[in-house]
Amino acid sequence: MFEIGNSLREARVRQGLDFSQAEQATKVRAKYLRALEDEQFDVLPAQTFVKGFLRTYADYLGLDGRLYVDEYKLRFSPEEVDEPPLWARRTRVRPTEKHRRFERSVVLLAVVGIMIATALIIAAWKFGGGGQLHYANLAPARPPAAHRSRLANLLVAARKGRNSLLEVHAGSATGRLLFHGTLESLERQRFIERRIWMNIGAPDNITMRLNGRKVSVGGATPRVLIITATQIRPAAPGT
Repeated sequence: MFEIGNSLREARVRQGLDFSQAEQATKVRAKYLRALEDEQFDVLPAQTFVKGFLRTYADYLGLDGRLYVDEYKLRFSPEEVDEPPLWARRTRVRPTEKHRRFERSVVLLAVVGIMIATALIIAAWKFGGGGQLHYANLAPARPPAAHRSRLANLLVAARKGRNSLLEVHAGSATGRLLFHGTLESLERQRFIERRIWMNIGAPDNITMRLNGRKVSVGGATPRVLIITATQIRPAAPGT
C-alpha cells in the first residue's frame, strides 16, 4: 500500500512540472489533478472519471497508471477488487444437493425469462411496423454499404460555449485509451475503431456524426455507450 496523492506530487515536483503543463498534456483540468494529489476524490465528477484521470495522470508522470487504479480500488472502492483466481477458490466447500436444486431452478427461470423476452421482441418487430429497435434519445445510424469499411468513423464535437467530460476507449472500458479529458467549446475529436466505448459527462453539450450521419444522444446526465459501424447503444454494466 502506498500514498497515491503524495507519490503523484513527488513525481511532478521531481520533474519540475506545474499544473498548467500537466493539464495541457493530459487534457485533464488542473483542479482535478490537484484533487488527485490531495486525494480529494469526491471533487471529481464520477468514480469512472476518477479511475480514468488517475491512470492518465500517473502514466503522464512516468508511473504505472494501472497500479494506481488498483490501489484506488483497494482503498476507496473495495467492492470492485477482482475475485481471486480459480486455483485460490477451489478450497471452498462443495455445494449441497439443496444448493444444486436451487441453482438449477434459477437457471431454468432465467431460460424461461429469456424465451419470453425473445418472443416479445419478435412480436414487437412483426407487428410494430418495422424491424429496427430504437433507444430513447438515440438516433439510429445508417448501416454502411457492403463496400464500406466495417469500422465506426465517429466525429464528436462540443457545442459552442459548452464543454463536456469525455472518456473514450477502443472496444470496452478496459480497452486502449483513445481520449480522456474535457472536450472544450467547438473542439472536435475523431475516432475510427471497430468498436468504441464512450462515457459522456454532459450529452446535451456535444454533437456526433457516425460514418457521416448525424446522431443525437441528448440528456443531462452522463451516459455510457457502445458504438459500432451500424449502431449506438447503451453499454451494459461491466462492458
